[in-house]
Amino acid sequence: MANSVYQINKGINQSIEFKGLKAQYIWYLGGGVVGLLIVFAVIYIIGLPIYLCIGIILGSGTFLVVKIYRMSRQYGEHGLMKALARKQVPKIIKSGSRKTFMKKG
Repeated sequence: MANSVYQINKGINQSIEFKGLKAQYIWYLGGGVVGLLIVFAVIYIIGLPIYLCIGIILGSGTFLVVKIYRMSRQYGEHGLMKALARKQVPKIIKSGSRKTFMKKG
């Protein structure tokens, strides 16, 4: 009976990373590529010339990749969610009466 050699997974609890993209940005890029594929099909079916379709999709795809890599670098794994949550916090809390602060009882 031969001895089995098992590899140790040292990436436990690490976020997924693919070519510099971290966590949810991989999904954003995948969704963007699928969206561009659908847009290409629609504008091709409409009847635009093929080279114009390819030019539009290449330009949009380049913009998409640059934007998503920039967001991945700037915000990191959880930073985008934190930035969006920070925008939801009100700057001021206004109260029309003092009843809120009065003790009842």
